[in-house]
Amino acid sequence: MDAIKITSGKYRGRAIRSPRSNLTHPMGAREKLALFNMVRGVLSGAKVLDAFAGSGALGIEALSNGAESVVFVEKAPTVAKVAKENLALLDPTANARVLVGDAEKFESDEKFDLIIADPPYDNFKLSAIEYLVSFLADGGTLVLSHPGEAPELPGLEFLKSNHYAGACLSVYHK
Repeated sequence: MDAIKITSGKYRGRAIRSPRSNLTHPMGAREKLALFNMVRGVLSGAKVLDAFAGSGALGIEALSNGAESVVFVEKAPTVAKVAKENLALLDPTANARVLVGDAEKFESDEKFDLIIADPPYDNFKLSAIEYLVSFLADGGTLVLSHPGEAPELPGLEFLKSNHYAGACLSVYHK
């Protein structure tokens, strides 16, 4: 297992575990800081969906910065187990749930103020991101980590993109 540091908020500096696996690609600290600077204004009290959650680092960062609740969706059971362990280590009382399943098949009656989508680049499916948009609350924000140029997402207004080496972070508003 590798360690990832929480970069900001109440858990800043604390380490969580990241599985050594080709099933995850942890976001670099620089990109993570940029992502949370982009959404700082919507985090306080937000309901967050961390799709393609991996170790849970992005959702935990959201909790660290004032999110009310986070739902983590991770396809690989062994990786989802690490996300659960990370939550238990940092704050067993956090309003958070880890669900094992494919983001494209996620089901919920809940709408989210913020959706963070960091899908695997080697199997990037725009259809999965378009599906997740249906869970975004009116006035909500979606942040997408993706290769290449920012895709158009029906029903969302593109706000901005920042490029980091082979990755891009794009922000959308509903």
